[in-house]
Parts: sequence; C-alpha cells; structure tokens
Amino acid sequence: MATVDDVRRLALALPRTEEHLIRDRVKFRIGRIVYLALSRDETELGFAFPKEERAALIAAEPAKFFLPRASDLRFHWAEARLAALGPEELAELVTEAWRMVVPAKVARAHLDGPPPGAPAPPPAPTLARLHRAAEVFNGFAGVDRSWLALRAETGALDLSLAEHRGALHRWLNSWGCRIRYPREGEPDAFGAGLADWWERHHTLPGAPLAALGPREISRLAKAYAELAAVPVGRRTLGPTAASKALYALRPASVMPWDAAIADRLYGVRDGDAFARHLRTGGIWARAVLAEAGGLHEAALCAWLGRPEVSLAKVLDEYLYVTITHGGRTAQAAGG
Repeated sequence: MATVDDVRRLALALPRTEEHLIRDRVKFRIGRIVYLALSRDETELGFAFPKEERAALIAAEPAKFFLPRASDLRFHWAEARLAALGPEELAELVTEAWRMVVPAKVARAHLDGPPPGAPAPPPAPTLARLHRAAEVFNGFAGVDRSWLALRAETGALDLSLAEHRGALHRWLNSWGCRIRYPREGEPDAFGAGLADWWERHHTLPGAPLAALGPREISRLAKAYAELAAVPVGRRTLGPTAASKALYALRPASVMPWDAAIADRLYGVRDGDAFARHLRTGGIWARAVLAEAGGLHEAALCAWLGRPEVSLAKVLDEYLYVTITHGGRTAQAAGG
C-alpha cells in the first residue's frame, strides 16, 4: 500500500521538484506548475495525466482511479485513492506526471543516463581506491595551503562580511577561476552579486554529505544554480567556481566538481545535474562509512591521509584523480 511518505520520497528525488503547502494541501510542483497534489486528509492523490487517456484509465480500474472535480476536468489531471496503489505503480505515476511538466532534455538526462558512446563513469570508490587517490592528491605541491589559509582568515565563511567575500574571491582565483578583481574606483561586481545571493541562501544546509536528504539536496542544488548565474562583470560566476564556493561555505555537505568531472558524469553542469552529483556523493559516502565499520567521518578522513578536509572533499579528490588528472596524464602520454 502506497503512503504519503512514498509520494514525498519519489517526488523530491526528481529534478526541480519543490514541495509546498497550499491551502492545507501538500503539493509538488516544478516552478509554478503542480504535478502532484494530496487531498487535505492525504488519502487521495491528484496527478498530471493526459486527459485524452483519462477515461480509459478510470474505466479499467474504477476502484482505484476517478475523475477530478468538474472545474479541473479541462486540465491534464486524474485522481487516485492512495491506499489502492502499489509501490511500483505509484513510482510510475509520479515519474510520468513529472515527465509531463519538465523539459524533455531534463527528463532524458535524469531517466536515460549518459548518451550512447559516453565514457563509462569511474567505479564507485572503496576505501582502497580512496586511499590510493589520497596518496596521489597529497603528492601535489601545496595541496591544502590555500584552504587552510582561507579557514584561518575567516573561520566559518559569512558572506555578509566584505572581508569574507574578498577572501573567497582570492581563494577561488588560487584554484584557477580567474574572476576579475575590480580596478580602483570600479564597483565590485563579484562582491555585490555574492552579497545579494547570500541574503537568499545564508541558511543553507550544513549536514554531512552522507546525511543529506532530498530536501537539503534540492536546496543546495537551487543555491548552486543561482550562484553559477551571479554576474561578475561581463560574465557569470559559472559552474566550477559556484561548486567550489558552495564547498567553501558548506564543506561537510558539498562534493564540488570541475568541468571534466561534470561533463564526464552528467554531460551538463546545471542545477539538476548538481543535485544528481550530491545524491551520488551521499550514496558513496554512506557506503565507505559502512565499509569502515562505522568509523566517524573525521577519523576516516584522517585514516585516509586527508585530515584537513571533509569526506565530501575526499570523494571529489577521488574523481579529480581518476577523471581530471587521469585525463591529462593520458593526453600527455599520447592516450
């Protein structure tokens, strides 16, 4: 028997979905378009459905499906008795309702995976693979110098403070982001855009990556997409700098990426792909923590040889070593 929790779990796992309470009814929507709605007593589920196919659906199983109220008959909509739906049937209804209201590209990216011929993703990290990647990463010169300097200068970043925004600007540029510094007398486009973004997102989730739920991931992905679009002069901040900035703000929660990682794993670098990235990271984090026998995250990072960073960053470093650095090594060798 399907439950309200099943509906919520399925819906919030789908890109761009937001949950809202509207006139005492729980609804799930993309932007302003509702595709799922529970009745006030949460026994019935309304869902987006082609109206030309509605009569056949109801005729086939009248004990399970029924017409919406008269004022909603003009919409692509149908209703179901939640308790009559099985888990697999509910999953299909939710997914197909969502597919009706998102762009086809978004649906394909989420449901179909990488395009044909795309390189296979790296294998899921084990403790042994993470340990090997950490050894490679530790071999890079000054690997943690700029990160430790940022933490020493700011502690926990607070982007309402101009000096913290300036510190973040310098840190991002130390990682090759090339965000232009304002000349004397010029307005600070980066600082102004960041301050405006921070007013909307200063309550971002900060739980460890392994503990993030669908709502937290959705909030982080939305914040990432808006941050990537922050103007910094003639261009926007962009996806790589946005992911690194978000990591600097929430180092326990965010597994950042660079262009090579995002393109290899997802083919795009938008907010939906970033949500998928965090979901993947959460699965990986829970798996390696379980393999470590319940070892605390900080102790695990120390055991791996990376005591100054979070498990989210260790997982990013694994991807960097296997995809970004591995690709450059192959090119240099003529591969």
